[in-house]
Amino acid sequence: MKFKKEKNMTTEILTPVLPESVADATVATWHKKAGDSVKRDEVLVEVETDKVVLEVPSPVDGILSEILQESGSTVISSQVLGKISTTQAGDFIQNVATNSVEATPADRKTSAIEHDHSDADSQGPAIRRLLAEHGIEANQVQGTGVGGRLTREDINAYLAKREAQQAKSAMATEQNTVSTVAYSSRSEKRVPMTRLRKRIAERLLEAKNSTAMLTTFNEVDMQPIMTLRKTYGEKFEKQHGVRLGFMSFYIKAVVEALKRYPEINASIDGDDVVYHNYFDISIAVSTPRGLVTPVIRNCDKLSMAEIEKTIKTLAEKGRDGKLTVEDLTGGNFTITNGGVFGSLMSTPIINPPQSAILGMHAIKDRPVAVDGQVVIRPMMYLALSYDHRLIDGRESVGFLVAVKDLLEDPTRLLLEI
Repeated sequence: MKFKKEKNMTTEILTPVLPESVADATVATWHKKAGDSVKRDEVLVEVETDKVVLEVPSPVDGILSEILQESGSTVISSQVLGKISTTQAGDFIQNVATNSVEATPADRKTSAIEHDHSDADSQGPAIRRLLAEHGIEANQVQGTGVGGRLTREDINAYLAKREAQQAKSAMATEQNTVSTVAYSSRSEKRVPMTRLRKRIAERLLEAKNSTAMLTTFNEVDMQPIMTLRKTYGEKFEKQHGVRLGFMSFYIKAVVEALKRYPEINASIDGDDVVYHNYFDISIAVSTPRGLVTPVIRNCDKLSMAEIEKTIKTLAEKGRDGKLTVEDLTGGNFTITNGGVFGSLMSTPIINPPQSAILGMHAIKDRPVAVDGQVVIRPMMYLALSYDHRLIDGRESVGFLVAVKDLLEDPTRLLLEI
């Protein structure tokens, strides 16, 4: 007879190495519980920093034997989160003839009785199939057939009784739920803020308290761009594999306007003004965990198709929690589009250390005066919030007018005039 001699081994689950700018992280969600089997590269736990959510996969196959850091715990780089038990098995042969003890007559008698009992409980093929279909063990049903065998009627009676018990239990649960709702309509729920939400709150307060923020407004007639998208949108999508959205027009217009007004592309560092000769644009993306601002780099060198593809990739990564620290680092200027949620007008808050942010809004048909005539046009409000310590009214208004002019005559975007 063969036996397996097992040697238990343990593998530690470690927190990923955090970026230099991130001191610690919070254990967000365990996808397994102690005692569960795990496979190599299967995601075990998510660790949340103030910028991104990091997935921690299993390094080996085994059993999650211990969770050392529960959800909500604060951890640092390479800290042990839990342990996985693996098994290293080696076969060896044991000589049963040498080590076995001859069975006594009493043992043999007991064995014979158990064997006879097993034969008495054996069922026919049809009954075994019924038991398997309904997930019933034979010893759960009282048999009324010859020698205690089960009949089809026995199984049907058992199923009817089980269904009645389940229905009664469901009714009791429903009554309890209704009662709870009726008497607990003024309930409250308290949950801790995620690290990302706390970081967002800190940065918003920082922007309000450390900048001299001011907002200026304008409006844009979106008819030319809407006509352009209607004319070429289908061909654009077939050729490039991505839809022609509004954001690529916004980014192209912003880049051209930043070239004309470099102060808006600059930032304050202590007593110095840092002028950037590149155009990395942050775009505000709403995710299940909160608002993040991934960066599209070197926008002045990208085509509209490349911009649209990058936006799609970043939006998908944000939705799936796959954005990296590199995706969120940097950016000289931010564009936020509250119009996708129906916002008609807002005053966006600067994303430090940037000096300005442009808010786009919902496109609505409104009566406007064109060449002395009142006409209905699809209009959109623009809002530029800026740090008045660095940017004066002339630059802010001029920048916004430049964006307006470029969007109302998109041909100028191609000619860069």
